[in-house]
Amino acid sequence: MNKITILIHCKDRPNIIASVTNFIAEKGGNIVYIDQHVDRQQDIFFMRLESEFASETFITEGFKDSFKTNLAETFGMRWRIYSSESKPKMALFISKYDHCLYDLLGRYNSGELNLEIPFIISNHNDLKPIADSFNIPFYHIPINKDNKAEAENRQLELLESHQIDFIVLARYMQIVSPKLINKYPNKIINIHHSFLPAFVGAKPYHSAFNRGVKIIGATSHYVTEELDAGPIIEQDVTRVTHTHSIQDLIAKGRDLEKIVLANAVKLHAERKVMVYNNKTVIFS
Repeated sequence: MNKITILIHCKDRPNIIASVTNFIAEKGGNIVYIDQHVDRQQDIFFMRLESEFASETFITEGFKDSFKTNLAETFGMRWRIYSSESKPKMALFISKYDHCLYDLLGRYNSGELNLEIPFIISNHNDLKPIADSFNIPFYHIPINKDNKAEAENRQLELLESHQIDFIVLARYMQIVSPKLINKYPNKIINIHHSFLPAFVGAKPYHSAFNRGVKIIGATSHYVTEELDAGPIIEQDVTRVTHTHSIQDLIAKGRDLEKIVLANAVKLHAERKVMVYNNKTVIFS
C-alpha cells in the first residue's frame, strides 16, 4: 500500500476540491483524510489530503509530475506531496536544559514520533550522556564571540551531509543566524515561555512571580530573523495562584514547554502545518 500526503494552497476559486478528488480517483487512489480552509481576508484556499494507492505500479515521482501538469499549473497552486515511506530527518540543537531533550527522546524511543534523529548538536558537553543513553550521535560545537561563523559552518556541514529536513531548538540558548534561517525557512522550531514581550531577560519566571501573574504558558514557533516572532505552531497555558512559589512556576513552565514542543514537532513531522504570511494553518 502506497500512502501520500498532499498539501496545497492557492487563490480560492470554484472546483478545486472536485478537481483534486477526481484526479485522485482517476489515478486509482482512495482518499482517507481530507480537510480544507479558506482565508476569507486573503482569499486563499488551503487543503491537506491523504490518499492510499493499492497498485504496485504506483510511482510517487510520476504522480507528482502528472499532478503538476494537470492540476497545479491550472490552479496556480503551491503544493507539496510526501510519501509515507519517507520519514523526515530532525536535528536537535540543545544547550544545558534537559527537560525538552528527555521528553522528545522518550517519545522518539517509544515510536510516538514518526521521524528520524540522525544527531544532536550542543554548544556544551553537559548533556552528552543523555544522547549516549539513547544511542544518538552527539556533536559538541562550542560557540563564542570569536568563532560563531566557524561553528555555524560546522553545523551546516552536518545538516547537509545528513540531509536534515528540519531543526528543533530544544532549549538551545543561542541566537540562530540569518544564514541558517534562510537555509531552513519555516523548518526551525523553537520553544519558549509565553511571557514575551512582558517579561524578558534571563529570569522571566522571577519577574512574573514578582508581578503576581495568574497564568503562565509556552509557545512553539518557527524561527525567523525577528527574534521570537515567527509563525506560531502550538501554545498552551496553565493557571497559577499566590500560593505557588517561583520554583512551582518554573516546574509548571517546564512541563508546558515539553508538551507544547512535542506537539509542535509531531504536527510538523506529520505534515499538518502550512505557513502563509507569518501565520499557520494547522490541520487535525
